[in-house]
Amino acid sequence: MKRRTFVVSLSTCGSAWTAPVSPALDRRALTVRAPSRAVLLGVARAGDRFVAVGERGIAVVSDDGCRTWGQAQVPVSVSLTAVAFADDRRGYATGHGGTVLGTTDGGLTWTRLLDGRAIALKMQEAAIHGGDAAQRQAADRMMADGPDKPLLDLVVSSPSEVFVVGAYGLALTTSDGGHTWSVRSGLLDNPKGLHLYAVRRRGQIVAIAGEQGLVLRSDDGGRSFRKLSLPYQGSFFTLELPSADGMVTAGMRGNVWRSPDAGSTWQQLPSPSAAAIVASGLRPDGSFVLASQAGQLISDTGASLEVMKLAPLPPLTGVLPLPGEALLALSVEGAHLFPPLAGKTTS
Repeated sequence: MKRRTFVVSLSTCGSAWTAPVSPALDRRALTVRAPSRAVLLGVARAGDRFVAVGERGIAVVSDDGCRTWGQAQVPVSVSLTAVAFADDRRGYATGHGGTVLGTTDGGLTWTRLLDGRAIALKMQEAAIHGGDAAQRQAADRMMADGPDKPLLDLVVSSPSEVFVVGAYGLALTTSDGGHTWSVRSGLLDNPKGLHLYAVRRRGQIVAIAGEQGLVLRSDDGGRSFRKLSLPYQGSFFTLELPSADGMVTAGMRGNVWRSPDAGSTWQQLPSPSAAAIVASGLRPDGSFVLASQAGQLISDTGASLEVMKLAPLPPLTGVLPLPGEALLALSVEGAHLFPPLAGKTTS
């Protein structure tokens, strides 16, 4: 299969496929002097606590509204790409090397639940059971490559139910808190094994955005998916589900597309930036905020998309809307907290 590039983080993008990761899967994350200034790639709330994850296995927690951060205990030193919580204690994180981590104490300590070595074996088992020659070939190739395929995003439906997606069409689920995993890649209309960058869930709706304009939607909780047709064939790095029928996806060259009817029709939203949009977050009112590689936070005002008037920022990797229009942004230089007044858009 021809290799394809994709955005995970700006500092690791070029080496994601060549750096040996097996030792890093078995090596604890090093303690760093300023964890909140590390490259952070994903953030979530665990009750009143904030938990962020990033490169070299770093996970950080804040119990004072993101003003100060402390480093958590992580059993791997691969980059961690996304994190999500079911409640204030039970959460999961994805990462390079096919890594899935779990926590039962609100992100203070983490346990490895899955890695690329186990995924390759599960893919072989699924291919043999299903009798699919193409799946068997892909599983054999993954065994030969070793655990070098990152998982890029996840949704946590309950303390025990998790759906993870990643590079080369990887998709897996667990319904028992990570003790056992099922390969779901074969359920997706993705014969080329395109990278899956983002997954979101709203009730029984599960949506996935990926490479080369790929957007998939399930209306039965992820048991089956259908491929949606979009006018744009560039890669989408993020998506949101602001309502039962509403969908928004964004990605390369500042492209932002919205559907009001569950993906049947799409409208391009004029974007104020040509930079790749790599992350997004929903506000309680259903509007959204986008983060770009050019260090811009872009707000959905209802009528248009507008770049927020903020101090210059480094390339962004994540954004989390907070109560009262405050925002927490992640970047290659750590976490940035913006109070409500700083989050106003340009006039």
